[in-house]
Amino acid sequence: MRVLLVDDEEELVATLAERLDMRGIDAAWASDYRSALGLVEVREFDIALLDVRLPEMSGLELKRLIEARRPDMKFIFLTGHGSEEDFEACSAESGKEYYLIKPVQIEVLVAKLNEICQGQGERG
Repeated sequence: MRVLLVDDEEELVATLAERLDMRGIDAAWASDYRSALGLVEVREFDIALLDVRLPEMSGLELKRLIEARRPDMKFIFLTGHGSEEDFEACSAESGKEYYLIKPVQIEVLVAKLNEICQGQGERG
């Protein structure tokens, strides 16, 4: 499984990538939308974990750009704010099962990644 992590909190996203790598999940990360799009251009990913609130561009907007390039990718949204507005926006975009709140436990994230990759979390 290949995962792209995008969050402007570099320490968080680097740590998540390292912890996923230790569990046999190929994880790359970016801290801004430009770097994320650059990675999508040169590498294949199964899933992108996107922070809802990125500087310059929301995670929802970034999802649309990535999806235009890689229509088969699946997405999980991550937020530290946990607002009802974020939840509704993400749910409208992809369904409740694709929305996690920081700080996310690595076991919960790995389980969600596995669920989505195995097709149990198909978008509605």
